[in-house]
Amino acid sequence: MFNDGFINIIREEIMKLIKTFISVLFSAFLLFSSTSSFAVEKLHFLIGGGAGGGWDGTARGTGEALRSITRHKGYVKGTGTLSYKDVKPIAGVIGDYGAIVVAKNSPIKNFKDAVDQYQKDPKSIKMAGGSVRGSMDHLIGALAFQAAGANPNDVIYVPYDAGGKALAGLLSGETQILSTGLGEVMGARDQVRIIGITAPERVGDAPEAPTLKEQGYDVQFVNWRGFFAPKSMSMSDYNKISKMLGDVQKTPEWEAVRKRNAWVNIYNPGSKFDAFLEKQTVEMTALMKKLGVI
Repeated sequence: MFNDGFINIIREEIMKLIKTFISVLFSAFLLFSSTSSFAVEKLHFLIGGGAGGGWDGTARGTGEALRSITRHKGYVKGTGTLSYKDVKPIAGVIGDYGAIVVAKNSPIKNFKDAVDQYQKDPKSIKMAGGSVRGSMDHLIGALAFQAAGANPNDVIYVPYDAGGKALAGLLSGETQILSTGLGEVMGARDQVRIIGITAPERVGDAPEAPTLKEQGYDVQFVNWRGFFAPKSMSMSDYNKISKMLGDVQKTPEWEAVRKRNAWVNIYNPGSKFDAFLEKQTVEMTALMKKLGVI
């Protein structure tokens, strides 16, 4: 997603931001042994974040659907700092709307309640997110508060290592609201109340979740996640994996995963994905500057 100039900016900024910007680009790298013949059991995910986050969920959900069809097994973890130009983009696969969430027993019933409480006492609202400042979690909440007339940089943002810990922070009372991906809280709706999502209209998989737009805050945003490979991957293997990622979305196994997470299918392979990444570079740079993140 980053052009060369943007990469240089990132490298000169706080190292934590680099991990954040990569979360804009992708939720997982797709590693494959290019020296072996194509076999799904040789496919491994390198997940760029902690358990319970969007990267983790996308990789596990894809793996779940593949296991049902091909007996794919296992995950590996790794570390690293890269941009999309250091790897080979394969395909975007899903979109995930942002969500503003409170604990089930919170006195905050809708986003206006959160805004009203913030305006009365800005320090009384702490917003959790599953990554550092400048991440998608931070940007979703910042956009919402900006739409309400607040300075997004004045909102206290508490970063956690992925969505699971951010949710725990919310439920423990460390924070009052959580800014995250809708898919990350779909399984916790017995513990949380979704007070606003960034979809243009309510989504069929979570019809009880109101949009921010219907509450008078015109915030529409969808995060995306996709898969990348090492630059050394052969075109033969690249094409097989690209096709596999598209084919799996046509299966009932995938639909079960998609529905459970309220994702949007956005299969976007090859040159289309490359063009999308270039466009995102411009759009996200402008957004981050507008919000004062960079």
